[in-house]
Amino acid sequence: MSIGNQLPELNDTVELSAAEREGYLRDGHAIIRQLARPDEIAAYREVIGEVVREHNYHTKPLEERDTYGKAFIQIGNVWELSEAARRFVFARRFAKAAADLMGVPAVRIYHDQALFKEPGGGHTPWHQDQIYWPLDTDKTITLWMPLVPVPEEVGSMTFVSGSHNNGYISKQEISDESHRTLKAYIEQKGLPQINYGAMAAGDATFHAGWTLHSAPGNPTSLMREVMTVIYIADGLTIAEPDSGARRSDLARWFPELSPGDAAASRLNPILYP
Repeated sequence: MSIGNQLPELNDTVELSAAEREGYLRDGHAIIRQLARPDEIAAYREVIGEVVREHNYHTKPLEERDTYGKAFIQIGNVWELSEAARRFVFARRFAKAAADLMGVPAVRIYHDQALFKEPGGGHTPWHQDQIYWPLDTDKTITLWMPLVPVPEEVGSMTFVSGSHNNGYISKQEISDESHRTLKAYIEQKGLPQINYGAMAAGDATFHAGWTLHSAPGNPTSLMREVMTVIYIADGLTIAEPDSGARRSDLARWFPELSPGDAAASRLNPILYP
């Protein structure tokens, strides 16, 4: 429980069902309802929201931004910006769920992102997260947790089941072009799409780094407040970057490291066990 300025502890663990673990390995995505309780989310929503408001870099009105800018306010590594937010991002409960879904004994943080989609905000184009990451592995996973209720008309992200098995599909960064190219790919192959619909604050989806996904716009009058944490299996090696995006990520998220080094900079501590 939260007492005064004390934030709830998130260091206990939950046991996932065999169906959840098997479903993730098969589909490349899963949902775990109420991974965080309402009182826990209420406490951490305040501190994460404060970081987002303080560091929001958008200066143009929504209608004057490009597609990426309309998609969300994106603040990376809030754990570096707030000790209180760090307690949420480093939650052992979340990290163990990530490790269990991937079937690995230990996970590190790669980085986190607050993704706040403004009222009237645009869609998030189809993409694969891992085109940005200088890692040659399938042992990466993203937790996506709303801090507020997400209604049916906004819903979860939409995932393409089984697409994580296809690896590197396109090097296109998130853009109108990536949306057109990958939408055509999905339709031509008749790949199944899943949206988990309405989500409560504290529900969480998880998806693999190669899983194709997108998100609808926000037609409501309320901010869609979401916190994400990206985990990688312990023991990975940094790959030679093959794009500008991956070179940029190497410099930002693996500071002072090089291709061939262990993916374990000072910004990537083990979060479980």
